[in-house]
Amino acid sequence: MKKIVDTWYGETAISWLKPFSYLFSLISTTRRKLYASGRKKVYRASVPLIVIGNISVGGTGKTPLIIYLARKLISAGYRPGIVSRGYGSKAPEYPFHVKADSPVIYSGDEALLIARNTDCPVVIDADRSEAVRSLEQHYDCNVILSDDGLQHYAMARDIEIAVVDGRRGFGNGYLIPAGPLREKPERLDEVDLIICNGTSQLNFNTPVYSMTLEPRHLCHLQSGQIFAIADIVQEMANSRVASNIDNANTESKAAKHKVHAIAGIGNPERFFSSLCDCGFDIISHVFDDHHVYTLEDISFDDDYEVIMTEKDAVKCMAFARNTDWYLRVDAVIDDAFINILLSKLHTFSIEI
Repeated sequence: MKKIVDTWYGETAISWLKPFSYLFSLISTTRRKLYASGRKKVYRASVPLIVIGNISVGGTGKTPLIIYLARKLISAGYRPGIVSRGYGSKAPEYPFHVKADSPVIYSGDEALLIARNTDCPVVIDADRSEAVRSLEQHYDCNVILSDDGLQHYAMARDIEIAVVDGRRGFGNGYLIPAGPLREKPERLDEVDLIICNGTSQLNFNTPVYSMTLEPRHLCHLQSGQIFAIADIVQEMANSRVASNIDNANTESKAAKHKVHAIAGIGNPERFFSSLCDCGFDIISHVFDDHHVYTLEDISFDDDYEVIMTEKDAVKCMAFARNTDWYLRVDAVIDDAFINILLSKLHTFSIEI
């Protein structure tokens, strides 16, 4: 899979795949027109629904953005609910209601991560409309966030937010399978707002707001202890930091300069860069997005600490060791973005 992704985000495409990309474009365009014309049924929620999605395959930062939006909406007095596909989940039934303590095998990694970081009701189903119906039936929500689903046209939406990877852009510009695009870049002219993860030279006709993913804390999987990145980096100057883990007065290896960096996400290079920016000297290990980990995957023949993404961490809790940590990041966006979004929501009759 990594070789395919590398090709997608290069300057060329595998020539024999190009005809299939044209076919994909024809099918997806026809499908959208069928929904738009009413020939295929569209479900409209009873409350405003905001879709956060993208037009490309791979990680663009949707999950941190969903968490950011949920927290901001709660602060503004809203009662958000969240729906997601639940990629990789094997729930006993669907729709499945994800709780903070749900088994990751039932929920999938991203939905569980969202539930743990928002305290919002989260419902997963490959059929987003069914997830929305279940959310409406069981919870008192007055706004719904859809994690991904920009191309799920069976689900009506009131506001569309597209997330773009500023560094990788649209890759080679081809649609699946010759390239990473689900829809043509012109689709972005129709969305309400664009969030660009990182700096970009791309030009858009839709209002664009920059987002950065700021490392905040280093969290210990086994004990749950949390350390501010700034504190750890400062203590790195002394090479060692006192640890209170398990009430033992031992030296912490968490601040060692050299660490193993684990990433099974859409864009692992962003995570690796964040660790390097924090002052770590990393030995990188790349896994496929949504990889199901075993202890062997994160075990190495040395005593260096292991730092992974929070998305990976939810799948490693059951066999976490004293050497395992994850990096917690927060989305940081200009306040103008949330102000514009709230102003759009104010046009709906929402009882707060």
